[in-house]
Amino acid sequence: MNFRQLDLNLLRVLCAIYRTGSVTEAGQQLALSQSATSNALARLRHCFGDALFVRSPSGLHPTRLAQRVAPLVADHLLHLEAALCEGESFEPASAGMHWRLSLSDLGEMMFLPALARELRRSSPGSRLSNEAVDAARVSAALEAREIDLAIGMLQADHQGVLGELLFREHYVALTARDWQPATPAIGRRLERSQLSRAALALAAPTASLLGSVQRVLERLDLGGANCVRLRHYGAVPELVRGTDLVAIVPQMFADAVAARHDLRVWQLPDGTSYDVMMVWHQSVNGDPAQRWLREQVRHLFGQGRVAANEPVDCASLG
Repeated sequence: MNFRQLDLNLLRVLCAIYRTGSVTEAGQQLALSQSATSNALARLRHCFGDALFVRSPSGLHPTRLAQRVAPLVADHLLHLEAALCEGESFEPASAGMHWRLSLSDLGEMMFLPALARELRRSSPGSRLSNEAVDAARVSAALEAREIDLAIGMLQADHQGVLGELLFREHYVALTARDWQPATPAIGRRLERSQLSRAALALAAPTASLLGSVQRVLERLDLGGANCVRLRHYGAVPELVRGTDLVAIVPQMFADAVAARHDLRVWQLPDGTSYDVMMVWHQSVNGDPAQRWLREQVRHLFGQGRVAANEPVDCASLG
């Protein structure tokens, strides 16, 4: 092929189809019509002298040439974009950004209202949306620029993903106001023996969150405890208020709902903490608009656990 005759805009289409396995989804990510994306693929095939993608039951499957070329092109495009963004300025008051976050349903309840208020005050022309991204896909979604930022109990270990610890959270027990353990409690603390005789309720909207709660129960030797499992946190207050169930929830959630629903918060034995992280892709690390967004999150929710100018590669966090 003659590289000098290749329209470099086509390479973005190549990478998008490689990521998504779909002409339609690639076009949506690039704000192109399906016909324009199909035309770009045809031009790519002509330039490379190769089919590049062939149909399969799971979507478009890359040929060996596409498997070799697309990752290299994607990496170079990310570095080029990052280099071009260095030195630019960002004016939030006049900006018209569309910020795309990845939050669990609990994260949406706890983080989105405060962040939305701040953005409406500082950048009223911008938009904010919470994208449905499975925890296992967060790193890939950041790399593909499907999302700008993710906040939560994340274990991102993908190359090129940076992370910052916002704060350490821990689990507590939430019960009806008049609930008492089978044996008398000392203050507002439940021991393992008391929990072992209680009916537990777990809210776990994501696989990662369920795994974390399950690990807590296993550390307390309660891995096999009978419990009710919910897909969302929204039903927890009404559930425990009307039953004898003991819900295992993050402290932040308990603090937000206990007084409003007349519920009681109990401390749990040690070993129930976890990290709440903010993660982003290194390709946008120097982007002024992205830096500004991260600073708002840090200001609203961070507790100074990691210095603002010291992002860490999440692969090192295990």
